[in-house]
Amino acid sequence: MRNDHFRCVGIGCALLGAVLTALVVAGWHPLLALDERVARELHAHAVVHSGVTRSMRVLSDWVWDPWAMRALAAVACSLLWWRGDRERAVRVALAAVAATVVQQGLKAAVGRERPVWSDPVDSAHFAAYPSGHALTATVVCGMLLWLIRTPRPTWAPAAWAVAAVSVLGVGFTRLYLGVHWLSDVVAGWLLGAALVVLATSVSIGGRRPAPRPQEH
Repeated sequence: MRNDHFRCVGIGCALLGAVLTALVVAGWHPLLALDERVARELHAHAVVHSGVTRSMRVLSDWVWDPWAMRALAAVACSLLWWRGDRERAVRVALAAVAATVVQQGLKAAVGRERPVWSDPVDSAHFAAYPSGHALTATVVCGMLLWLIRTPRPTWAPAAWAVAAVSVLGVGFTRLYLGVHWLSDVVAGWLLGAALVVLATSVSIGGRRPAPRPQEH
């Protein structure tokens, strides 16, 4: 029953991501107006708080950068492979690769422009939708949490807290630095969550995935 609920969450995230993508492509005015308002308010704060902006750039460009997340996934894969847990190593690797393919494919297909400022505090290239930072962090953190075995170790709550801060935090940094719209970040979260469910639920070579950590 718990796995069924888990899959339902993944399906729900995928459907919401599809709806959000359709609204962005269609240029739905209420959504675009919300994106614009959030972007302007955060940018107005960023341009006058240089210290906060520098901190956000460090977090966004180094700590939670997609390449840093992929490196973390690669380390996890290597450790799993070395321990002989090759199925889960493959799942983590496939999830990380799928995240890159999905984000790049959607960016090319949607082709959404990033926010443009006369006084930018940061810069980014390629299309805006969805946020690669948010999507990659969601996938990598989600897969690493899935690796926590049952019964949960005593440090599991701390791991969940770090993952939550990382996923939510990287989304906020992208908004604060004015390089993404709110809907870009939300799409990254939704699509990333859907990929985690897919990567941990689909059978590989006829074998069922390892059980998810049980909540107490």
